Amino acid sequence: MKNRSQIEKTLALETDGLTKVYGSGHTEVVALSNASMKVRRGEIVALLGPSGAGKSTFLLCVGLINPPDSGKVAIGGRPVLDGPHALTDLQRFRRENIGFVFQKSNLIPFLNAVENVQIVGELIGHPPAIARRRAMELLDALGVAARASNRPTQLSGGEQQRVTVARALANRPSLILADEPTASLDSVRGRQVMELFRDVAHEHGTGVIVVTHDQRALDVFDTIYEMEDGVLTQSSGY
Repeated sequence: MKNRSQIEKTLALETDGLTKVYGSGHTEVVALSNASMKVRRGEIVALLGPSGAGKSTFLLCVGLINPPDSGKVAIGGRPVLDGPHALTDLQRFRRENIGFVFQKSNLIPFLNAVENVQIVGELIGHPPAIARRRAMELLDALGVAARASNRPTQLSGGEQQRVTVARALANRPSLILADEPTASLDSVRGRQVMELFRDVAHEHGTGVIVVTHDQRALDVFDTIYEMEDGVLTQSSGY
C-alpha cells in the first residue's frame, strides 16, 4: 500500500488553459479564461470568488459534465479532455473516478443512508454485498453508521452531508468536487463539514476542490485559488 507521501506525488487533477465562452458577439461571456490548476492526491483546495466569476463552470469542465472550448484536463494522471475532444466513454470514467457533493444533499428519498451509498458501488459493477460492505465502512468512518437504516428525511442537515460525502467516496475517486456544500448549514456545522473534507483528503488520498463563499474556515485548506471574471489565480493572501 502506498504511504501518504507517495500518494501526494500523484496529481488528482491537472488542468491546462481551460477556456469556456458562452454566447457570441455583443452577448459573449468569457466564463473561463486560460484556467490552469494542479491538485495533488491528499490535497484540499478552496476555490473562492464572487457569483458569476466562473467557479461553477470550472467544476462542470473538470467534472467532465460540460467540456471547455479549449484546454486540457487530466484526472489521476490520465488525460481525459482536450478542448471539446474527450475519452470515448466519458460518462463511465466520470462515474468511476470523480465524486460530487453539492449544496443540497440530493440523496434518494426512498432509500436509507446505507442504500444511498451502496448504489454507487453497484452502478460501477460491484456485487451488492461488496458495495454494501464498502458503504457501511464509509458511514462508520464518517460517524453516521448508527443512522444507516434512516432515510434522508430522518437525518439532520449535517448527517445528510456526511452521507453525501460517503456516497462521493464510494467509488474510491481520485477527485471530489464540492460546490457550496455548507451554504445551507450554520457556522458550526459548516466548519464541521469543511473539516470533514480535509480529513477525507488527507486520510483517503483524494484530491478535494471546494467552491465556497465562507471565508471563516479557510485555515482548513492546503491551497486557495481565487476566480474573478473567469481568471483563476492561486492566492497567497490568507
